[in-house]
Amino acid sequence: MTGGPGPPGSEKASAVFVQLADVLDPRHDVLDTMDLLVHSAVRFTAAVDAGIVLADADAVLHMIASTSERTSDVEEIQLETQQGPCWDSYRSGQTVEVLNLRAARERWPQFVLFAEQRGFRAGYAVPVTLRGQHLGALNLFLDRSAAFTDSDVAVAQALAQAATIGIVQRRALKWRADRFTLQDALESRVLLEQAKGALAYRRGVSIDEAFKLLREHARRTGARLRDVSNQIVTIRALI
Repeated sequence: MTGGPGPPGSEKASAVFVQLADVLDPRHDVLDTMDLLVHSAVRFTAAVDAGIVLADADAVLHMIASTSERTSDVEEIQLETQQGPCWDSYRSGQTVEVLNLRAARERWPQFVLFAEQRGFRAGYAVPVTLRGQHLGALNLFLDRSAAFTDSDVAVAQALAQAATIGIVQRRALKWRADRFTLQDALESRVLLEQAKGALAYRRGVSIDEAFKLLREHARRTGARLRDVSNQIVTIRALI
């Protein structure tokens, strides 16, 4: 998957606002919302891949959405080792920019080694917060050592804010004593992973290509990712 700066100036801004309106469509559940956000990050910034992690009621982070399998792998390594820009952004509530991952080897040795093996060279993480509470982080990756432009930064921050709004609006993350659980989103994520694997096997394609087919079918038919995934897994539907 490749990213790019997209349309310039006001045209780009308009396109971003249109996409954000789609992100906040009340017909979507939290999985659809986060999926649209990470794909918007790739569409409207120089990022080649993106992922988003959210914390459960015990402040344990979970990977909820990503644009590719390699991103999922890298996000999981961040959570496992507690190293990387996304982890640090969540913990600090601050934006973390890494222009060159190699320069961060001493800081995050395991994460950097794994991320470089997956083809990433730079990263940018934006916290997802609400009234001082740390909810998660949005992580953007580059395949070259470089800085994000001011436009990229503005888009990333807008998407992180949209993530917060989406979390609250959908109430798919149930608030309890000012904290929330991710059970619905996590169950949907597991179902999505099962569907991607099943579809890849039946179609004889890669996991990334299976995800692309599944996602395109959901968008084309107006269905939720969870519902399409359920059809593939339980009914063995072949889209």
